[in-house]
Amino acid sequence: MAITPGGAKGLMSEINVTPFVDVMLVLLIIFMVTAPMLTQGLEVDLPQTRTVSVLPKDTENLVLTIKRDGSIYIDQYQVGLDELTDQVKRLVTDQKKLLFLKADKEVAYGVVVQVMGLLKGAGIDRLGVVAEQERDTGPKAKKK
Repeated sequence: MAITPGGAKGLMSEINVTPFVDVMLVLLIIFMVTAPMLTQGLEVDLPQTRTVSVLPKDTENLVLTIKRDGSIYIDQYQVGLDELTDQVKRLVTDQKKLLFLKADKEVAYGVVVQVMGLLKGAGIDRLGVVAEQERDTGPKAKKK
């Protein structure tokens, strides 16, 4: 109920939109602040995880492996860090294949990030990360 102007008694049939606008502005601000936070994540599979899907067996993918000593392989062929971008362009980007990254858990994080940067520079927009299934050993596994 609202009071009509001029002191006349009776009900006013108009909607008061001021509280509605206030609520909508607050919601708009909340969405503007939280929306960028929702898109910042990077999906990463650690070397061991509970849920592992099987790597596709078709010929439409290649596996880039980083061994413990830092050597890099595309499938079973060794590639130097300086020629990685050209090889990935030729084998993956031009042939429109999928690329999966398989790194030893002892490899330094900086090496993996450097390789991922080179892959991004070669035009790889989608990169799968290969992980092993977590082994249930020790007292923590028995607490389930």
